Amino acid sequence: MASEYPSVPIEEKRASRMRKIIFVLPDMPGGGSERVVAMLANEYVKRGYPVAILLFAGSQTAYPLDERVEIFIAGQPSGGNPFIQFRRLVKMRHFYRENEGCYIFSFCVRGSIFSVIAAAGIPHGFLVSERNDPTRISGRRLRDWSYRKADRIVFQTQDMQHYFPKDIQNKSVVIPNPVSDRVPEPYVGERKKRIVSVGRLHPQKNHKLLLDAFAAFHAIHTDYELHIFGIGELESTLKKQAAALGIDGSVFFRGFSDNVQEEIRDSAMFVLSSDYEGISNSMIEALSIGVPVISTDCPVGGSRTYIVDGENGLLTPVGDAQALATAMRRIAEDPDFARMLSANGVKIKEKYSLSKIADRFLKEAGIV
Repeated sequence: MASEYPSVPIEEKRASRMRKIIFVLPDMPGGGSERVVAMLANEYVKRGYPVAILLFAGSQTAYPLDERVEIFIAGQPSGGNPFIQFRRLVKMRHFYRENEGCYIFSFCVRGSIFSVIAAAGIPHGFLVSERNDPTRISGRRLRDWSYRKADRIVFQTQDMQHYFPKDIQNKSVVIPNPVSDRVPEPYVGERKKRIVSVGRLHPQKNHKLLLDAFAAFHAIHTDYELHIFGIGELESTLKKQAAALGIDGSVFFRGFSDNVQEEIRDSAMFVLSSDYEGISNSMIEALSIGVPVISTDCPVGGSRTYIVDGENGLLTPVGDAQALATAMRRIAEDPDFARMLSANGVKIKEKYSLSKIADRFLKEAGIV
C-alpha cells in the first residue's frame, strides 16, 4: 500500500537495536481496534521501530498504513476447521521464530490465545490489549489463561479492569484510546441539520434504538436528516425499520468511509447508541473535531471516560429511546448549549494525543 506518511531518516545501527513490535489481529476491515493499531503502527515506524501486523483470519487493511509497516498474513477465516487453524498456528510460529526477541501486542482475545501457543519457547515480550466488554465473550477460561501468560495487560477503562481476577488486575494498566493526530480542525460556521452515527451495523451498536429515537425527534424537527456510516449484516433490516417508521426519506446509509471525519465535521450532532462498547473511536474523534456528541452510558465505561455529562457531551441510559430523542432535541433547540459542548469536546485532543498514548504502550511493555 502506498504511504501517506513522510519518510523519516533512521540510522540503521539505532534501528537494529530496537525490538520489533508485532501487532496481532484477525483482520483489518475497518473497526475500532484496527484503527488504533493502524495509528500506533504508523507512529512507531515514524519513530524508527520495526513494526509488523500479523493477520490470522484475513488480509484486509482498510486504514492507511506507512509502507514500512510489514503485513504478515497467517491465514484466512477457518470456520472452526481444525486443519486450517493448525496451519495458521504453524505460520504464526514460523513468523515469531524469524523475529525472535520481538514484542507481541495482541489486540484481540483469539490472537492472544493463538500467540501463546505459537510463540511457546521462543523469546518474546507479550502485551495484551482488551478491546471490548469482557462479559460478552465465550471461552473466558481460555482467555484468562492467555492473559496470565502476558507480561502486561492493557484495559481501556477501570470497569473493564475490575471485572477480572486480582492476579490479572495486578499485571494490568488502564490506557484509553488515542485521538488521531490526523483529524481535521473543528468546523466553524453554521452546522448542517444532520445527525450522524458511525459504527458497524451490528446488534451491539443498537441502530434500532437510534432509528426509534430519530423518529420521535423527526416528528418535531422534520428538516433534520440522519446519516449512518458503517457496513454490516443489519443494513437491510434497518432500512426496513426506517421505512416502517416513515423516516426512510430522511435516513441515509452511507457505508464505510476512510474519510469519515471530514464528512461529519459540519454536522449538528453525533450519536452513539451502543448497548456496550470498549471505547468508540468514532465517538472520541467526533468530540475532538467539535461535533456535539450524545452517547449511551454503556458498559464498560468507555463513553464516560471521555464525556462529562452536560459539559462536553450528553450521556443517556442504555436502551432508552425517549432519553436519546430528548438529548437530540436539547442540542437542536439550544444553539448556545451546542456550541459549549463543541468547544469543550475538542479539549480531549491534547489530553489523549496519539504521541502520549503511544508512549504509554511502550513504557508498559518495557520497551523504553
